[in-house]
Amino acid sequence: MGKDSKPKDSGKGKGKQAASGSDDKGKGKGGKGADGLGTCTYVKARHVLCEKQGKINEAYKKLQDGWLSNGDKVPPAEFAKIAQEYSECPSGKKGGDLGWFPRGKMAGPFQDVAFGTPVGATSAPFKSTHGYHIILCEGRKN
Repeated sequence: MGKDSKPKDSGKGKGKQAASGSDDKGKGKGGKGADGLGTCTYVKARHVLCEKQGKINEAYKKLQDGWLSNGDKVPPAEFAKIAQEYSECPSGKKGGDLGWFPRGKMAGPFQDVAFGTPVGATSAPFKSTHGYHIILCEGRKN
């Protein structure tokens, strides 16, 4: 084994380093997505944004009464109706649709909740620097 490892370290080592270099690149790509530096991991989401906590709670109650209290997931079309009715964000006109966005594009708590909410699930109301939100996660991709 000692003889085998010496040739691997000397002659074949360069080949292995090149191979491991390409392996590292592959791992690096995955690492970038996992680290959230913006190029590999994306989420597709809708949201409702309200300035006042009472208004976001009212919107969330509608979602609870319709689906969440039964353990059901809110259909995107129904979430869109709530966003159109309650959201104070310009995206509200489009049913709260934010499309696909990379990790690192959205600020602090919004990003954390968007990337932490399972696909098809709706977040509980939370506060960010822009106001109060509810997020529906519609998808993930690398």
